[in-house]
Amino acid sequence: MRVMGLDVGSKTVGVAISDPLGFTAQGVEIIKIDEEAEEFGFDRLGELVKEYKVEKFVVGLPKNMNNTLGERAEETKEFQAMLQRRTGLEVVLWDERLTTMESERILQEGGVRRENRKERIDWMAATLILQSYMDVHPIPEK
Repeated sequence: MRVMGLDVGSKTVGVAISDPLGFTAQGVEIIKIDEEAEEFGFDRLGELVKEYKVEKFVVGLPKNMNNTLGERAEETKEFQAMLQRRTGLEVVLWDERLTTMESERILQEGGVRRENRKERIDWMAATLILQSYMDVHPIPEK
């Protein structure tokens, strides 16, 4: 069973995928989106679901540090509902607090230049979201 992790922002969606055995998460790509035009990258996500035979999504939920939900979290919940309707797959929300900061640190320590970090940070955050989910909820073997 493969699971897809998503870091949903206002301009991009970072995408990560689990390995076939469900041990590790790898960044796949960044999908450009346009919230105003209501283009959320669902067509591309559908292609990736078929390519990787995805059976579940894990979407990062941007909670505030005091555990409350702000405007971005409410928009993420709307994205979750739309994704579930479009794909028919389970879409789990997963706390993503501090994943962007951790992604920045990992890329910086990896020697990625500042101008290149911005384009990689979303897939790195998606990878961390998915990996943290799989660490708590091992993916069952088929």
